[in-house]
Amino acid sequence: MNQIGACRVCMVEVEGRDHLVASCNAPCEDGIVVKTNTQRVRDTRRLNVEMLLSKHNSSCTSCVRSGNCSLQSLARDLNVLDLPFPHSPLYREWDHTAPLIRDMSKCINCMRCVSVCDKIQDMHVWDVTGTGARTAVAVRDRKEIWDAGCTFCGQCITHCPVGALRARDDTMKVFDAIADPEKITVVQVAPAVRAAWGEDMELTREEATVPRMVASLKAIGFDYVFDTDFSADLTIMEEGSEFIERMTHPGEYPMPMFTSCCPGWVRYVKIRHPELADNLSTAKSPQQMFGAVTKTYFAKKIGVDPSKIFCVSVMPCTAKKYEVAVEAVNDAGAGRDVDLSITTREFARMIRACQIEPMHLEEAEFDDPLGEGTGAGVIFGTTGGVMEAALRSAYFLITGENPDADAFSGVRGLDGWKERTFKAGDVTVRTAVVNGLGNATKLIDAIQSGKVHYDFVEVMACPTGCGGGGGQPIEDGCELGGDRGKKLYALDRSSHTRFSHENASVQRLYEEYLGAPLSHEAHHLLHTDIKQWKL
Repeated sequence: MNQIGACRVCMVEVEGRDHLVASCNAPCEDGIVVKTNTQRVRDTRRLNVEMLLSKHNSSCTSCVRSGNCSLQSLARDLNVLDLPFPHSPLYREWDHTAPLIRDMSKCINCMRCVSVCDKIQDMHVWDVTGTGARTAVAVRDRKEIWDAGCTFCGQCITHCPVGALRARDDTMKVFDAIADPEKITVVQVAPAVRAAWGEDMELTREEATVPRMVASLKAIGFDYVFDTDFSADLTIMEEGSEFIERMTHPGEYPMPMFTSCCPGWVRYVKIRHPELADNLSTAKSPQQMFGAVTKTYFAKKIGVDPSKIFCVSVMPCTAKKYEVAVEAVNDAGAGRDVDLSITTREFARMIRACQIEPMHLEEAEFDDPLGEGTGAGVIFGTTGGVMEAALRSAYFLITGENPDADAFSGVRGLDGWKERTFKAGDVTVRTAVVNGLGNATKLIDAIQSGKVHYDFVEVMACPTGCGGGGGQPIEDGCELGGDRGKKLYALDRSSHTRFSHENASVQRLYEEYLGAPLSHEAHHLLHTDIKQWKL
């Protein structure tokens, strides 16, 4: 993806050639002799970095990428102490209410955002404008970001080597809510966050435990710390029941049924294929189900006015910032069901702002009653996880018996498009699992042309799923979603309960409040009309 040759920092000498070449896109040849550390190479690299810095707003102390910036590291390594060129960054206004923020003054025109958006996500949001010294990367056709077909997946953010792209920061709003004595602050943590939260803290996998993550949130000052795994299990009960309803009533519903947990994918359908909106499950995402339950069932349990509850989600995702503001998913009757969504990176910044050292905290457990999750809920955070969790419970709902917990492991793996067929009693289910919006485009083209036929399809907007989400910690040059997914599968294997339908807290929620999956109350709080979503 990065074979672009735009920044010219990877210049090398090749014997027999007069000019230096960019190593990232120079083809390798038999017998080629490459010199990577000559005076000419060092001087050229340094000159090119100085030129990049002449167009770069170097306000490092107030930059979200300070300490984790490739340009900053290069300037240090190449001993750039003075800038010989006039300093003239480009500035352009931006709508700071958008989930994704672009600061053109920090852009170095490396074009990685263009590359990942075009080659991997197939969305073509970014483009190169101008020529010469006025060359810049901007939203295509000079549109506002809201009008450019952006899904807010955030892959451009995680692949930007500097701070030119970032997620909107909502941490101060969270701190204000925590400090408000009239507010009861409730936080939920998404499955994929537990696989990555310690990376920005430089904690090892063994140190970055789930109980230590919970303890950090309590130390920040949240009144209740709950687990989105709970509402992931709840999602399976609703989405799985909906799938069985569709499968057992052929001709009454459009098929295949698509998952609806990923707001980047839902926004993609709304933008690119609105004719497929009825194929999406009507089930809300786990984030939104949690918010709806928090401001109804939980508020009643603790005897408070729902308007006093301030619900925060910690997500691996930037599109979740968009989702919480969608009017059609806020049905609990107390404003937004989820008041704010922050990324894993924002969570780490809050830990640092509070001067918390997680290693010195006593480990803590999630609070009741919305803190109980299963292994099925955990694997929601990786590609194939939603499908596998749904099939585990669908098998039970169809046959009355639990399958082997790993019976549907065939949907695992990082391939961009996987298809598998499974049997549940007398029912045959044809499934597909897709990650990355570029692969989603290929899938839809194949479905609409009649080349493939499925019953149930999982789509996640980000490559590798939520583990590689746009809100996760950034390590330039490394794709860590696969490794994070392995951590989630390990947590699933070690869980004492691995089936969503066996979550005792979810069972109690139905007994005390919702009645049953797909009941009138469940439809009101836990389902949405995606056709009504505003872009």
